[in-house]
Amino acid sequence: MKDIFSIKNKVIIITGGGKGIGRDLAVNMTKRGAYVYAVDIKFQKTDHDNKFLFQSMCDITNYKKFEKICDKIFKKYKKIDVLINCAGVSLSEQKQNKIYPMERWLTTMNVNLTAAFNCSQSVIKHMIKNSTGSIINITSIVAEQGFPRNPAYVASKGGLKMLGKALAKDWGKFGIRINNLGPGFIKTDIMKKRYNDKKTRKYREDLTLLGRWGEKDDLVGPCIFLASDASRFMTGQDLYIDGGWLANSGIE
Repeated sequence: MKDIFSIKNKVIIITGGGKGIGRDLAVNMTKRGAYVYAVDIKFQKTDHDNKFLFQSMCDITNYKKFEKICDKIFKKYKKIDVLINCAGVSLSEQKQNKIYPMERWLTTMNVNLTAAFNCSQSVIKHMIKNSTGSIINITSIVAEQGFPRNPAYVASKGGLKMLGKALAKDWGKFGIRINNLGPGFIKTDIMKKRYNDKKTRKYREDLTLLGRWGEKDDLVGPCIFLASDASRFMTGQDLYIDGGWLANSGIE
């Protein structure tokens, strides 16, 4: 019987694949036989002996360079099966009642939203040649709720969510699926400070129905689902991996 969850021999590009969630996804997907191209501005020195994991150093705001990477991958494999838009920045304002700086807004939007749009455009032009493909946008629970002192991050993730739906509308007729995967509070380097603060950690645990923070590996299964034929009739959707954060009314 065919394994509908198989990603073996799929060609996958992951932006932000040099660290954090992106790196964890890259390593785990290669373990399941996928050819993974991790794209980032810098990389860890580990895991480079993995014959299925390829590292491409690139600032994704350099659209021409990313496009050349995609062209090279397509030339080699004659296909690009999956793009995971995982690269992102979070530039919060720590002080209350302070106006959020415009430069942080522009940087965040450029990386989290505009670059994701351009990266998607770059792979779509190849996906349409084979009438198939899956794009997975890593959004966030902040795409649904307002969070304090980081309006650029909230707006960029909300925009990325709607970008996914717009692209799903435009490219579904070509067999290209675009879905959003929204993590809750995951233990990553970017969240290390908040996780190490016992008061903040417990507060967020108490508001999560499963009573804990997520691990990076908690996103692997859902990502494989969206990358595989198991989700072949799913597009334009939001899948939240948040331990029940969004479903919690807060009422006891």
